[in-house]
Amino acid sequence: MHLKNFRRFIFLALLFAVSCRTEAQSLYFPPLTGSAWDTVSPSALGWSTTSIDTLRDFLAANNTRAFLLLKDGRIAIEQYFGTFGKDSAWYWASAGKTLTAFLVGIAQQEGILSLQDTTSK
Repeated sequence: MHLKNFRRFIFLALLFAVSCRTEAQSLYFPPLTGSAWDTVSPSALGWSTTSIDTLRDFLAANNTRAFLLLKDGRIAIEQYFGTFGKDSAWYWASAGKTLTAFLVGIAQQEGILSLQDTTSK
């Protein structure tokens, strides 16, 4: 994504976030089995549908494959573009590093490993 497009994305994301109500709702965690997640409609949250449409247009124009936005663990927006769908396979690239770092952090917190351990351990 070019810097100009990135700045525009950040602006739209902030505009969207500002238009959202800040009321706290109870957190939801999806079940460990199955693929059904609870959803919440953006209109029920008081979100600006105009801002959502603008965000979707921006994502489509920048070749986004999929976009998912959670509110308190529930799916508020789930959008797929082109032929890409919910069950489409995609190469994660650098996103795998984020997931690995997250899991290592949890493992350290749970006492399963220490960051001082060697990788062979």
